[in-house]
Amino acid sequence: MELRIFTEPQQGASYDDQLRIARTAEACGYGAFFRSDHYLAMGGDGLPGPTDAWVTLAALARETSTIRLGTLVSSATFRLPGPTAITVAQVDAMSGGRVEFGLGAGWFETEHTAYGIPFPSVGQRFDVLEDSLAVITGLWGTAEGESFSYAGPTVTVTDSPALPTPVQHDPVSGGPPVIVGGMGRRRTPALAARYAAEFNVAFASLADAQVQFERVAAACGEAGRQPDSLLRSAALVAVVGRDEAEFRQRAEAIGREPEELRAHGLAGTPGEVVDRIGTWAEQTGIDRAYLQVLDLSDDVVSHLELIAADVMPQVA
Repeated sequence: MELRIFTEPQQGASYDDQLRIARTAEACGYGAFFRSDHYLAMGGDGLPGPTDAWVTLAALARETSTIRLGTLVSSATFRLPGPTAITVAQVDAMSGGRVEFGLGAGWFETEHTAYGIPFPSVGQRFDVLEDSLAVITGLWGTAEGESFSYAGPTVTVTDSPALPTPVQHDPVSGGPPVIVGGMGRRRTPALAARYAAEFNVAFASLADAQVQFERVAAACGEAGRQPDSLLRSAALVAVVGRDEAEFRQRAEAIGREPEELRAHGLAGTPGEVVDRIGTWAEQTGIDRAYLQVLDLSDDVVSHLELIAADVMPQVA
């Protein structure tokens, strides 16, 4: 089981905050530092204000050396596929091939209206997502000296030189590994089977995750792909304390009830969290866990160090 750190900087984190967390995660041996791609806080004032995900990751690419970097997930509604293919390929080069790219249809209407971003219907957003995946992977997979063209319901690309070429060449995407996730019953599994190296379920129950992974496996079969070629992962809120008192203190810091966290996340003492990760691995077959860390204050360093010391060795 690989443990990765997943943050929500739109809730209130500067670039320096994220740099501290990424460097701590790297020093502690976590597999990756991931962040959300949002422009508006979901409750609270969000001060000092949002930071752009790919600007941040580009900077982190130059200020870290080994840890992988990515988004869970960028929104196709405000990441045009052609420019995004260029951006992610550039950050891939800046990192020496350490980038992973999560892309979704977008869901947070208020952040769109707050920053003048069009927010089409759910069906149209999935059309945009499908075209975006086709264009981005098509550009990445085009050989140097050749051109790429595409005509879809929402975007047309004509004779693109398909540059720059990414450092990584994932066999599915042609570039950095692509992550698709969500609980959609039909289009989401089909898109994952076609374009993704990894399928992620975020903040779902064990039962719902099992069902969704079964849908994805079926979609792989229909696409002529071996289901075990698609890595499985889950994102869950993580709140861990050396003892009950410290756990409750960290739960209070993010405004969550301790027992609710135990029921729905990776929460409690290190032993409890090890058992919970084991249950997820056994029942869903996940290979990675994204630990959503919501308190990005100074306490985050000791929090990450505790998980690395007392949980990671038992689940690695």
